[in-house]
Amino acid sequence: MAEPDLTATRLAGGPESPRLLVVGPSLGTSVEALWEATARRLAYDFEVVGWDLPGHGRSKPATGPFTVGELAAAVRRLAADVAGDRPAAYAGVSLGGAVALELALDPGVFTAVACIASAAKIGEPSAWHERAALVRKAGTPVMVSGSSERWFAPGFLMRDPATGTRLLLSLADADKDSYALACEALADFDVRDRLADATVPLLVAPGDQDVVISPHTARETTADRAPNSSMNVFTGCGHLPPAEDPDAVARALNDFATGGKR
Repeated sequence: MAEPDLTATRLAGGPESPRLLVVGPSLGTSVEALWEATARRLAYDFEVVGWDLPGHGRSKPATGPFTVGELAAAVRRLAADVAGDRPAAYAGVSLGGAVALELALDPGVFTAVACIASAAKIGEPSAWHERAALVRKAGTPVMVSGSSERWFAPGFLMRDPATGTRLLLSLADADKDSYALACEALADFDVRDRLADATVPLLVAPGDQDVVISPHTARETTADRAPNSSMNVFTGCGHLPPAEDPDAVARALNDFATGGKR
């Protein structure tokens, strides 16, 4: 296995911004579709830089297997290249949140990390291997119908069909082999027994309507195991809070990453 080649995209702010926030995507999404609305709300205080998973959004397809730890290593390198002397924080969703937990254990330039709609163990390995096999055979469009039910809180697709459609199209456009490799990375991911060694402030932030990772699961597997963690539950959100309620996510991240200081 080798460190993946990730493509970074500036979503808001610039090098003159006083702080850096690196944001990561959920499996099957592009970082722009997921984070753009939240990033706009953070532009006053942060340069917001997103990264795409291999074969998703702007990133090239994967050339071989990778681990969540190797994704985190690539994100650390990306952040070191752009942070300069500025404080740097990280926030990721689902698989991007799993990366957050690896960064909490080995932060590099990051001084705070946020794990959104994620946990120290996500699902069961057998289910991830089954999904990987299905997508290799049938392609990522086979996941669209189920994801439309799992990703969003009830009623979101009616309230904001444009955002929901954009996210589901990013899933359909993802490279099937890269998606399958990401599933296999999640099958091997479990940092529950390591979180006592987390060295930076950690925000654990599930959606209260998330059917993938409930607040109870996020607390039990993650927040309760990390010594410097806090919980923030996004009311009315499913599995993709930055798209579902960008105002709430922007407020939470601004308060967390700045300590309430602007």
